[in-house]
Amino acid sequence: MAALLYAAKAENCPYELVFVGSNDPDAAGLKIAQAEGIATWSLSHKGMNRDAFDALVDEQLRGAGAEFVALAGYMRILSDDFVGRWAGRMINIHPSLLPLYKGLNTHQQAIDAGDRFGGCSVHIVTPGVDEGPVLAQTPVAILPGDTVETLSARVRLAEHQLYPATLAAFVTRERSPDYLRGRVRELAMALPEADEVVSHGMPCFGIVKGKKFAYFTEDHHGDGKTALLVKISGADEQASLIEMDCERYYRPAYFGDGWIGIRLDLGDTDWDAIGDWLRKSWLAVAPKKLAGLMGVADEF
Repeated sequence: MAALLYAAKAENCPYELVFVGSNDPDAAGLKIAQAEGIATWSLSHKGMNRDAFDALVDEQLRGAGAEFVALAGYMRILSDDFVGRWAGRMINIHPSLLPLYKGLNTHQQAIDAGDRFGGCSVHIVTPGVDEGPVLAQTPVAILPGDTVETLSARVRLAEHQLYPATLAAFVTRERSPDYLRGRVRELAMALPEADEVVSHGMPCFGIVKGKKFAYFTEDHHGDGKTALLVKISGADEQASLIEMDCERYYRPAYFGDGWIGIRLDLGDTDWDAIGDWLRKSWLAVAPKKLAGLMGVADEF
């Protein structure tokens, strides 16, 4: 926690700490946070239902205006409901090179296995313990004669370097063109017979030997936007979408009334909705036989 806090003092750090909470009222990190002027909260979980306690934590986080959660030495398993509330916005650091050695006693397990490296991993929190997607790792060499104490001390140094940098990248990735492009590509290429080419200087997705159904645009013609362009029914739908949310939707230059631009760089992209837009756009250009197969697959 202290490493995250002091990294946040750097002028170019993209995150700030707004709240530190603990289920241990005697946690040393609380005193550090208080001294640095950060809001704190603590309450022992003993005697409380897990869901009820996690609901209190959630209430405190939201009251503080938190947008992301970074677990730092929080040793309780979180309820599925709490994890769901912060899905995609909560990360944790773990003292092993995941997927190796989930849970406790990671350093001893690495030493006993004769591994050349221990280390640490930062991962997205999911309901499974230490099972979420890994964002970054730092290997730490295991030296001859290492004990749990000596290895853990070096891993802790690596954690203090890895966690702030990974958190900084995590909170900004929803505005990173590389990340956004990768998400669009993943969703588009999952559609039947989809392929990717470059058209008009942009990544473009179409049906093999067929029509295009989506474009990924990054500052195209200097418009400053990172966005997805998909097909729509026409001018009426285009106007309706823009009227509904003119910050997110726009009329893409040179594409006419049959397309809509959907900004991805606002930091709050609903990726399920983007998947739906891509699917509808794909259906708009797919041959009837191929579109029919998609309908059959959906029934199952």
